[in-house]
Amino acid sequence: MPPIQGEWEAALRPEFRKPYYRELFRIVGEEYRRGRIYPPADDIFNAFHFTPLSEVKVVILGQDPYHEEGQAHGLSFSVRPGIAIPPSLVNIYQELHDDLGCYMPDNGCLEKWARQGVLLLNTVLTVRAHQANSHQQIGWEQFTDAAIRVLAEQARPLVFILWGRPAQRKQNMIYRPEHLVIASPHPSPLSAYRGFFGSRPFSRTNTYLQQCGLKPIDWQIENIARE
Repeated sequence: MPPIQGEWEAALRPEFRKPYYRELFRIVGEEYRRGRIYPPADDIFNAFHFTPLSEVKVVILGQDPYHEEGQAHGLSFSVRPGIAIPPSLVNIYQELHDDLGCYMPDNGCLEKWARQGVLLLNTVLTVRAHQANSHQQIGWEQFTDAAIRVLAEQARPLVFILWGRPAQRKQNMIYRPEHLVIASPHPSPLSAYRGFFGSRPFSRTNTYLQQCGLKPIDWQIENIARE
C-alpha cells in the first residue's frame, strides 16, 4: 500500500504503529499478490490524497469499493471516466438534479468534489474482484473509524453525509456541535425510494456551509469534452 502523506499521515500516525494495522498491511499485501483486488494499490488512499485534512468541509461515507473491472479508484461512489455509471451513482445524480438542478453528466468521476473538500471515504478500502464486502473485518473499519474520529474532533464546521445503515452507525462518533449530520437511506436502487430521494443533501450542505461563512460546493460534474 502506498503511504499516506502530509496532514493525514500526521493525524493517523498512531494507527500505523498498532498491531491491527500491521496485520491489515500484511493481509492486504498478500491479497494483491494472490488475486485481483480493487482499487489498484496506488489508489487505495486517494480519498486522503485528494482531500487534505485541513481542506475537508464535507464527508460522504460509503461502504466498500466497487468490485468490477476498472470501476474503483479510491473515492467512494466514484468511477473513472469512461466507465459506466453505477446504479447508486445514477440515483445520486438524480437527487442532485432534483435538489439543485444540475444536469446529468456523462461520467461518474467525482474527483471534482474531492478537490473542493468533499472527503469521499469508504469504511473498507479494498475488495476482491466480483466479491462485494470481501474485505470486511480485516482491519479497515478500525482504520477508517480512526479517520472519522479525527474529523469529528475538528473544531470547525463539517458536514457528514451518512447514506445507509452502516454509515449511520458512525453517527455517535460525531459529537461536536459545529458539525451537521445529514442521514438518509442509501442511494442504492434497493433503498433510494425509502427516503434518499427528496432528502436534498446537496442544498442542505451548501446552506450550512454558507451559514458558517464557508464557500459552498460546486456539485455539478461536467461532461467530458469530446473532440
